[in-house]
Amino acid sequence: MPFSLRAKLVFSHLSVIVLAMGAAGLLLLSFLEAYFLRATEDSLIAQAHITVQAIAPGARAAAPDIVTQAPLNNAIQQQATTNLALQTGNLSVPTDTLILNNLDLSYLSDASLQLGAQLTTRIRIVNAKGSVLVDNENREVGADLKADPLIMPALRGEYASRIDTGAEPNLAVAVPIVIDGQNVGVAYLSQSLRDVLTVLTDLRWRLLLAGGVASLLSIAAAWWLARRITRPVQQLTAAAEAVAEGRFDQPVAVKARDELGRLSQTFNDMTARLNAARQMQVDFVANVSHELRTPLASIKGTVETLRDGAVNDLAVRDRFLETIETETDRLTRLVNDLLLLSRVDSAALNLRRQPLDAGRLGQALADRLAGQAAARDLAITVRADPATPLAWADADRIEQVLLNLLDNALKYARPHTTITIEIAPTPDRLVLARVRDQGAGIAAEELARIGQRFYRADKARSGGGHGLGLAIAQSLIRAHGGELWLDSEEGVGTTVSFTLPAA
Repeated sequence: MPFSLRAKLVFSHLSVIVLAMGAAGLLLLSFLEAYFLRATEDSLIAQAHITVQAIAPGARAAAPDIVTQAPLNNAIQQQATTNLALQTGNLSVPTDTLILNNLDLSYLSDASLQLGAQLTTRIRIVNAKGSVLVDNENREVGADLKADPLIMPALRGEYASRIDTGAEPNLAVAVPIVIDGQNVGVAYLSQSLRDVLTVLTDLRWRLLLAGGVASLLSIAAAWWLARRITRPVQQLTAAAEAVAEGRFDQPVAVKARDELGRLSQTFNDMTARLNAARQMQVDFVANVSHELRTPLASIKGTVETLRDGAVNDLAVRDRFLETIETETDRLTRLVNDLLLLSRVDSAALNLRRQPLDAGRLGQALADRLAGQAAARDLAITVRADPATPLAWADADRIEQVLLNLLDNALKYARPHTTITIEIAPTPDRLVLARVRDQGAGIAAEELARIGQRFYRADKARSGGGHGLGLAIAQSLIRAHGGELWLDSEEGVGTTVSFTLPAA
């Protein structure tokens, strides 16, 4: 069974916490173990120096320098210095001259010597032949330790140390005793590691306990965090399923401004646009049906009238045939416009772009429509700025745009007014075109809907149009990479402007 997103988030969060704490615990334990062992070894070296100086004036312990300067190690060394004591019986310590002449520790063999310290350190003095001369625990006096792995290197003048991990773990060091540059014996010191191991074991259990508590807390935090993350995802999933079923009435609550909040807001915006698109599609189908029904009903009624006998009256027949032809042309225009819009929407419209003189095109159209304008007591003028660059556009499509805009202006302009076509450059290398009329204008509440398909602000004065002219013009301009917009004021007139990229 696949894990849920919440389970994956909790598991990943817990894994990171456990791995981090485990790595930190291992590093801490290894550091403390090395720290304690080094401190213990430094303590033994310090005690070896003191012991050698106590039993053999003029001798020195050939041990490495103490490099650890931690507070704990300093405390151990201070304790070793102040608590180490030398108690002797029947011991006659020779003068420095005698020691220098004999170069041995034979004078210790007849002595009753006891080395003691509050530290649990075992101290043995071994002569150059490997025999134990002194043992502060009196267990191995006279024993031969040449076979000990630490003694042989020490007798050769090499410092040696070892950690025993048996039943009684301890750390031992063998320090050569040197008189006048010659090795005369070994100071063999060892100390139990039981206390160190006890501390490390206790610390290990404490770390495990802390890790367990931290894991429980991390699970709770991860569960809460995962819930905060997955709840919006679940809401988005439910809303997406509703959209897939055709329901757009299930918005997602936006409770944060993070990435999930922005995703929820974007989903709501997308749902609103899909709902608007669906409503537009429904309205589009209804409008197309209405626009098709009217001419089809007119054609059907005319044909039925002709079939009932009107065909024998030539005057009536010609009038009815003209009506059929007019309605057929209307249907043809509607179908062509719908096909054009479909091609633009699907990006299947092929534009044959070339450098275009928008001013010259505007003048040509003004001349072509001069007769229609005069019939309505209107005039068309063109104002083209000579500095306007050539546009990079499809001449046929831009001509269609201008014809649609001029057709609307001719329909709605008041008599005895002028329709103006303006062509001018813009600072950002665009060609700006305007078609301005002096008509009744458009109400502010309707201006936002102008350009919607099949929408007509004044249906009574539509002149037989089907409300696609401005929508087609807007789609064609956008296909060229330009923009089209309207400015209108009631009682003053309407200006339609659009831009085209310069060649």
